[in-house]
Amino acid sequence: MNRIKTLIIDDETDAREALRLALEKYCPDVKILASCAIPEEGIQSIRELQPQLVFLDIQMPHLSGFDLLAEIGEIDFAVIFVTAYNHYAIKAIKFSALDYLLKPIDPDDLVIAVQKAKNWQAGQDQAHQYESALSNLQHQKNRIEKLAIPTSEGILFLETANIIYCRADGNYTTLYLKNHPPVIVSKPLLDFEHYLAGSGFFRIHHSALVNMKHIQKYIKGDGGYVILSDDHHVDVSRRKKEAFLLQLNKI
Repeated sequence: MNRIKTLIIDDETDAREALRLALEKYCPDVKILASCAIPEEGIQSIRELQPQLVFLDIQMPHLSGFDLLAEIGEIDFAVIFVTAYNHYAIKAIKFSALDYLLKPIDPDDLVIAVQKAKNWQAGQDQAHQYESALSNLQHQKNRIEKLAIPTSEGILFLETANIIYCRADGNYTTLYLKNHPPVIVSKPLLDFEHYLAGSGFFRIHHSALVNMKHIQKYIKGDGGYVILSDDHHVDVSRRKKEAFLLQLNKI
């Protein structure tokens, strides 16, 4: 059996040991090459040992997990991020379709993550995902001004102020933009709702998330509808109407 060559990088001694024991118990097809306590040691081990899989803590002294990947440059291995709490980091990782585990690590989640890593084939798209997540982390506090969208061709950087509204289409979302053709993204609208929270967007309908600053007019009705800056007419659901009007009065 070809065991997947694996590296652990985490500044917490207990966390490294717990992960090592869990991998030995639940993932016999994993071969641990080394366990590193500091990012600089991790960078050296990656270059020397050439792992196929790296378990990487997000928050470490001196360098974050994303900083470490930026130092490496070309990424030809799978990464499973490990984190204890960072809410914004988790958002950025999920939005970029990367895998992560929360501490303390659940064995079932660990087994699934390792299997996904084994199935993954290293490629340029994966590197774009890391770049996208890093960009979103760098811009995100409570409010973000730019969104990095991973696409098949690379990363599309969008000013959130130029997103007029987002429309749901199953597991896809269409972004309607100022002075740019619509962009279809393979993410559900709920991801955009969560990620753009605090950035002036409001979900006025189960299928529509609008940038409040692009509302030109609200037309009364059962739920009513809004006219946006690109002249799109978008319905407001009855259930959302009261909360929407409260938000509208704050603009």
